[in-house]
Amino acid sequence: MKHKNGILLTLDSSGILSAMLFGALLFVFGGQMNAFFLGIMVWFLLLSAIVTWIGKKRKSEMGVYEHGRSWKNVVANGIVPVFAAAMYYLSATLQLPYQNLLIVAYVASISAVAADKFSSELGVFGGKPTMLVTMEKTKEGVSGGVTIMGIIAGIVASMLVSMPILFIQLPNAAFYYMIIIASAFLGNIVDSILGYYENENIGNKYTSNAACSLVGFAVSIMLFYA
Repeated sequence: MKHKNGILLTLDSSGILSAMLFGALLFVFGGQMNAFFLGIMVWFLLLSAIVTWIGKKRKSEMGVYEHGRSWKNVVANGIVPVFAAAMYYLSATLQLPYQNLLIVAYVASISAVAADKFSSELGVFGGKPTMLVTMEKTKEGVSGGVTIMGIIAGIVASMLVSMPILFIQLPNAAFYYMIIIASAFLGNIVDSILGYYENENIGNKYTSNAACSLVGFAVSIMLFYA
């Protein structure tokens, strides 16, 4: 299925349907915070659409631009945030004292994906990448390669995507904001490390994306209680 420029950009039919399903789940699981939960995801998708458009020409020249991302991409990037939202719903329903923690973990899981997205789309403008695992220069567009520009872009992404948390009634919001940025950074690094093993036929981009989001989720919980 061929797509022209638009806000949905690279999603094919299965990707669009999966995104709609995940959006509905986030709205339900968000409870009284459903506007925030869904809003963070929409904000992420909007920013992702912008950086995809920016990086499209360069990636097309390199032969690594992805057309028609499918439900696999949506699930890989969205399964952990949906899980975090479900845990939030369970905590709120059972009146357990974990709602603030799970809000932070939810945002961190999306911010990690955003960091990876920005790094991938904008890092290609940063010159010859370095493979994190070996610290050797590698070809542009190869999984696992990073550039300074890509790393900075990832940090900026996490700052932008998680910024709404500063504007809701949440104690220690500024501290949680820093936790999310740190967690997203580590998730992005793990994604790059796993990218190296993709080239060795261990895992793939979907498992790497899911791991990136999971690390953002898990690290934020650990830092929350540190």
